[in-house]
Amino acid sequence: MPILQTPCDEGTILAGQAASPCAKTAEPWVLAATILGSSMAFIDGTAVNVALPALQADLGATVSQVQWVVEAYALFLSALLLVGGSLGDRFGRRRMFLTGVAGFALASAWCGLAPGTGQLIAARAVQGIAAALMVPGSLALLSASFSKEKRGRAIGTWSGFGAITAAVGPLLGGWLIDNASWRWVFFLNLPLALAVVAISLRYVPESRDPAAASTKLDVGGALRATVALGGITFGLIESSHLGWENPFVLGALALGVTALVGFLAGEARSKAPMMPLSLFRSRAFAGANLLTFWLYAGLGGAMFFLPFNLIQVQGYSATQAGAALLPFIVLMFLLSRWSGGLVDRYGARRPLVIGPAIAATGFVLLAVPGLGGSYWTTFFPAVLVLGFGMAISVAPLTTTVMGAVEESRAGIASGINNAISRSAGLLAVAGMGLLLLGLFSRGLERRLDGLPPQVRQALEAQKTKLVAIEVPASVGEGERTRVRAAIDEAFLDGFRGVMLTAAVLALLASLSAWRMIDADKLVPDPKRRASP
Repeated sequence: MPILQTPCDEGTILAGQAASPCAKTAEPWVLAATILGSSMAFIDGTAVNVALPALQADLGATVSQVQWVVEAYALFLSALLLVGGSLGDRFGRRRMFLTGVAGFALASAWCGLAPGTGQLIAARAVQGIAAALMVPGSLALLSASFSKEKRGRAIGTWSGFGAITAAVGPLLGGWLIDNASWRWVFFLNLPLALAVVAISLRYVPESRDPAAASTKLDVGGALRATVALGGITFGLIESSHLGWENPFVLGALALGVTALVGFLAGEARSKAPMMPLSLFRSRAFAGANLLTFWLYAGLGGAMFFLPFNLIQVQGYSATQAGAALLPFIVLMFLLSRWSGGLVDRYGARRPLVIGPAIAATGFVLLAVPGLGGSYWTTFFPAVLVLGFGMAISVAPLTTTVMGAVEESRAGIASGINNAISRSAGLLAVAGMGLLLLGLFSRGLERRLDGLPPQVRQALEAQKTKLVAIEVPASVGEGERTRVRAAIDEAFLDGFRGVMLTAAVLALLASLSAWRMIDADKLVPDPKRRASP
C-alpha cells in the first residue's frame, strides 16, 4: 500500500479505455495543470522578445547573439516537437509532460542566472528541448483525460487561457524589465512549474497508447531535422559577420541542405515517419502548410525586430512596448470564434486569401512610421490591421489542416502544421536579420560622411550591435546627437526592409490559398475546429 494514497493511484489510462473515476475526478486538475504548463511556454514566447533589447544592453550582445537567444529555443522546439508527442504516447503522457515542465524550469533558472550570452544561448537550447516534451504533452493529456463529449469544451478553455497568457506575457515581462531585470522574465517560470508538478503528481492520471510501443520512434528523422534547421540557421546568422566565403558558413549551409534532403528521403522510406509525406498528397493540406510557412515566416521575423524599434529607436519603455502589441493579441482572441464560422459560411479558400492579404497591409503600415510620433497614429493602426488579418486567417487555417485529412490522422496533421509554423519563424529571424544588417550597414555608412575617419571606423566596427552601438567618448555633444540620429535612421532603413519582406511573404501565403485550397472539395467537420 502506498504511504500516501492519492486519487490517481488507480492505474494508467490506456488508449481506447473509458475514462475511470480517477480521470473524471481529475478533469479540473488536468485542465489546471495543462493551462499552467502551457502558460510557461506562452508567456516565455511573448515576453522574451520584449526583453531582448535590455539583455542586449546588459550583456553587450551583437545582433547575431541576440538572434541565437531566440533561435536556440526555436530550433530544438521545431525539430523535436513531433518526437515529443510520440514519446508521451509511448512512455506516458504525464511522465513526459512533467519531464518537460521540470526541464523547462531548470533551464529557465539557468537563463536567469546566465553571466553571458554563451550560457544564455545554451540554456535557451535546453528550454527548447524541454518545451518539445511539454507543449504536445498538454493537449495529449487533455485528449486522454476528457471524454469526447467534454473534450471540445476543455480544449476551448485551454485555448482561451492560452490567449490570455499570451496577452499578459509582454505586459508582465515589460513591467519586470522596467522595475527589476530582464532576468525575472525567466525566473517567472519557476513558481508556475512548482504548481504544475504539485498538481500533476497529486491529481493527474497517467495515460499512454499501447500501440505506440510496437512502433519505432523516428529518432533518425528528428536528428536530420535538427541538423537541417540548425545548419541553415547557423549559415544565415553567422554569414552576417563571418562572410559568405567563410568555410564554416558554407559548410553549415551545405550540411543543412544535405540533411534536409536526407530528412525528406528518410521520411518517404520510413515505416513510421514522424512527418508522413503521404499527407501532402492532399492538395488542401499541402496548400495550408505552404500558407502557414509563408505567413508565419513574415510574422516571426516582424515580431522579432519590432521591440528593438519601439524600445531602442522610438524610446518606449519595455512595458509600453509590451502594451503596444496588446491590440494584436486581444483582436485575435475576440474574433477567433467568429473567424472559425467563416469556413461554414464561405468555405476555407476565401478567408485564407483575404486574411493574409490584410496582414500584408499591416506589415506595410509598420514600415511607415519614422522617428517619433504618437503611438495611436503610428503603430496602433498597423498593429490593429495586422491583428485583424491574422484573426481572419488562424481559425480557418486550423480547420483546413484538420479537415484535409482523415480524423484518425488529425493529431499528426496538427503537429506537422505547428512544427512548420515554428520552423518558418526560425528561418525568417535568421534570414531577415541578415537583410536588416545589410540595409543598416549601407544606411549608416551613407549618413556618417564627414566624420573623422577614426570615428567612422570605430562606429562601423560595432555595426553588428545595430542601435546598441556605443558612440566614442571623443565625439562632441553636437556631433553625438547627429551620430545617434544617423544610427536610428539607418536602423529604420533595415526595419522597413524587414516589414516589406514580411508583407511579400504574407501575399505569397494568400496566393498559396488561392491556387491550392479548393473550397468545394474541403468539407470541414465543425467538431474538429480548434481556437488558435
